[in-house]
Amino acid sequence: MKGRKDIMNYLKRAWAEVHLDAIAENYRRYKELVGDTEIMCVVKADCYGHCDRAIVPFLENELSVKKFAVSNIEEARRLRDSGVTGDILILGYTPPEAAHRLCELDIIQAVTELSYAKELCQNIPEGKKLKVHVAVDTGMTRIGLHNDSIDGIISDMLKILSLKGLSVDGMFTHLSVADSGDAADIEYTKKQIGKLMAVKEKLAECGKAVPCVHYLNSAAGLYHYGESAPKSALARLGIILYGLKPNASLPVPMELAPALTLKARVAQVKEIKAGECVSYGRTFTAGRDMKLATIAIGYADGYSRLLSGKGEVLINGRRAKITGRICMDQLMCDVTGIDVKANDVATLIGRDGNEAITADELASLYGTIGYEVVCGISKRVPRVIIRDNVEIDVET
Repeated sequence: MKGRKDIMNYLKRAWAEVHLDAIAENYRRYKELVGDTEIMCVVKADCYGHCDRAIVPFLENELSVKKFAVSNIEEARRLRDSGVTGDILILGYTPPEAAHRLCELDIIQAVTELSYAKELCQNIPEGKKLKVHVAVDTGMTRIGLHNDSIDGIISDMLKILSLKGLSVDGMFTHLSVADSGDAADIEYTKKQIGKLMAVKEKLAECGKAVPCVHYLNSAAGLYHYGESAPKSALARLGIILYGLKPNASLPVPMELAPALTLKARVAQVKEIKAGECVSYGRTFTAGRDMKLATIAIGYADGYSRLLSGKGEVLINGRRAKITGRICMDQLMCDVTGIDVKANDVATLIGRDGNEAITADELASLYGTIGYEVVCGISKRVPRVIIRDNVEIDVET
């Protein structure tokens, strides 16, 4: 992380602003929904493109979050290097030969099947135990113990529990359609939860109770949790922490504060004549005299080329349509009738005056989800960290 002096001297071309106050507000509102259920913040993929080095220490030190989930060992190591001391669960795959590193870093590894558990044990240093949470595949068909029968899952669980190199501290599943309001999907989610709870209960009957059994993701905490729902030891708070909906088309029972804005400078403004072509491939020909602004951001910054001719940017509180193909480092837009000059700021995600563009809006234009939009903002785009409306740091 850079110091305050670096921020003051930093020359912005294209950058993302990350608002810690929005992160805190989303966390508090979600916590109100799930009550006394402990929250595990999902901070994989650099906090969904928002900047883990800034956000995770803030969550731990300022909001007293003590549990985090990541995708892989490198993400876990980054957090430890940032001074994070809380529990870190790796939800994805770690090569078994890295088991000793998991022990050294005090990381919890997801175990996906019996054979993988055995391979991990072969690489655990003598006298050490590796903390694990066992994944149970209840219908996502991605990772986890997979068997049509509860007894089949129990059989593998008992064998994993008997392995001397492992400390089985938890068990979990992932819900595939918790963000859907469709009746069949709601029923499917209930069956997934029911299957995990059946495994939990049968293990307890065998005298092998697992201490931390969890199934809540962001969406399930919104739509599938309450007094009548089975108790989940943890709520894995992911996309909502960053102010995006799990499903853009489904209302959420809490106000969301988007934590990221994406901005870039206007590099040039020019007048072009009717008949002039714009950008690669001559896909846009001006049908009238118009004013064109070139914005210093492109697909190498993570602003998708699929938004060519579809997306809009905000300049001085007005929407400006992208014209022609988005280039690697720049894009052009129609600013006819807008008061704009070089070095003005264009907002690609976020609010400017009464207008706002969301990641979900961009996603809808080229057939993806808001998650992919924010995760796709490239590493060459600096993250400027803001708290109480003051720029406090920058990650480059």
